[in-house]
Amino acid sequence: MSSAIHAERLARVRAELARRGLDGFVVPISDEHMSEYVGDYAQRMAWLTGFGGSAGTAAVLPEKAAVFVDGRYTVQVRDQVDGSLFDYVGVPQSSVAEWLGANVSAGQKIGFDPWLHGIDWARSLERALATKGASLVAVTPNPLDAAWDDQPAPSDAVVTVHDAALAGQGAVEKRAIIADWLKANGLDTTVMTALDSIAWTFNIRGQDVSHTPVGLSFALLHADATADLFIAPEKVSDAVRAHLGNSVRIHDRDAFEAALAGLKDKKVAVDPDRAVAAIFTALEAAGARIERHRDPAVLPKAIKNETELSGTRAAHVRDGIAVARFLKWMEEVAPQGGLDELGAAAKLREFREAGGGLKDLSFDTISAAGPNGALPHYKVDETTNRAIETGTLYLVDSGGQYADGTTDITRTIAIGTPTAEMRRRFTQVLKGHIALATARFPKGTRGSQLDILARQYLWADGVDYAHGTGHGVGTYLAVHEGPQRIAKPAGGQAGTEEPLHAGMILSNEPGYYKAGAFGIRIENLVIVVPQNIADAEEEMLGFETITFAPIAQNLVDVALLSAAEADWLDAYHAEVFAKLADGTPAADRDWLEVACAPLDRNPAALAA
Repeated sequence: MSSAIHAERLARVRAELARRGLDGFVVPISDEHMSEYVGDYAQRMAWLTGFGGSAGTAAVLPEKAAVFVDGRYTVQVRDQVDGSLFDYVGVPQSSVAEWLGANVSAGQKIGFDPWLHGIDWARSLERALATKGASLVAVTPNPLDAAWDDQPAPSDAVVTVHDAALAGQGAVEKRAIIADWLKANGLDTTVMTALDSIAWTFNIRGQDVSHTPVGLSFALLHADATADLFIAPEKVSDAVRAHLGNSVRIHDRDAFEAALAGLKDKKVAVDPDRAVAAIFTALEAAGARIERHRDPAVLPKAIKNETELSGTRAAHVRDGIAVARFLKWMEEVAPQGGLDELGAAAKLREFREAGGGLKDLSFDTISAAGPNGALPHYKVDETTNRAIETGTLYLVDSGGQYADGTTDITRTIAIGTPTAEMRRRFTQVLKGHIALATARFPKGTRGSQLDILARQYLWADGVDYAHGTGHGVGTYLAVHEGPQRIAKPAGGQAGTEEPLHAGMILSNEPGYYKAGAFGIRIENLVIVVPQNIADAEEEMLGFETITFAPIAQNLVDVALLSAAEADWLDAYHAEVFAKLADGTPAADRDWLEVACAPLDRNPAALAA
């Protein structure tokens, strides 16, 4: 899209701000539910700036504007956003508050939409502006909506029942557990705003956000185990109403704010990390007694039951067959030339659809050739689409949504003969992946304590990667699911200090990215599982790998592997073949067997 279009949009927003007596406005990538991925109607930052990433913020002043992104998007933001219109600001090195503090004047009024920001963020910015004599003003409706004349409407897709045979626990039982938690804490009600928490709690799924099977809704859950669900009535079929039962009262989504006003004198639990500032303001105005608690669905949702784990294991086998078939196809087709990133992504989706049961992708496929692979969160489109050429690396990060599980896998392959540098970096990434996959750790260990295992071999060479090593994953829900995370503790990233519990699903995805050249990532999903260790003096946990697809052996420098690491790769590939062979078409099975064969290794060459 041309810079002229975004210049015109920026001018329209400034005109609307001036009409409302505002000197500035903050534009996040967010919705009323603090979602990571948002519906098209909420893609305000993308509309204004052209930025297509999943995390970022923009700020607009009368004469200046800026976009704020982290290290994942340093290159992407420069490709997509006109630097003559917006300053590029890196976070956490700087922040919206710091930039505004350096650019506002006394008496200026900076607006924000209280339905798109958290309460702590708003109060922090309010204090920062006050030191400059400026003020922060809550503004509804959102000024960008007035300037965005072709803004899509929120999705009207119906919600469906997620059967207890897949969920492993009925919705009535889940609400009863939450009611018991409320009573134990002396609370009357909890406000639930996270879309995946609502989907999990009520055993419903939707189609309102691309790649995440949720329905736009709010909920109030009460200590008597009843609930109020706020969702567009036309989205709720008779079957869903029957599933929810008489204890769940259904209201229009637009009635939610008014319902908060009815909680006067009630002790209400609200999660400040998931509930927007407008909810706190409405409850305070109503005279409710607010208590800050984490959303009570977050932890039980993250700790999967045996039914959910069994389902996701099965989904990963089906998904692995599709990925393996794709890898074989790539090996045959890519070296011939004529293939590009969009074509490869489309073919991978074809293989997933052919396997049956695919509801959706779990995110936009990262199909990245050559230097595009050096962008960890690259998103291919018609303007960035690159040919897949011989002599390069191709990175594909993809996943599927199935009724019984959510998948997320990354594989990196060489098109033609890889260089020694490519093989060294790939092997260092593999060694880190194996170190994390085989880790054993005491119960109570945090993700921040494990992160170094995956980075140590890269660090030894003075290189690193600018993303986390592992994120939580749902079961037919969000591909990025809290609260658990494996990452560096610095920067206050949520989840890194969350203890890991048996039943949690995480990704294991170290990588390496050489700007302008290539990217490498190896990603499998793992389940946290108990470890039976003879004579152990503590309760120990470890990981069960559940993603199955070949890892490119021609990128492995065997001389850099220890004997134990080589054994792990051989054992992994033996399991890949055992799990995928029966479901793999005969035409692809011979290739799979070769791809999963033991390493061609000289034991004397292996590291001690």
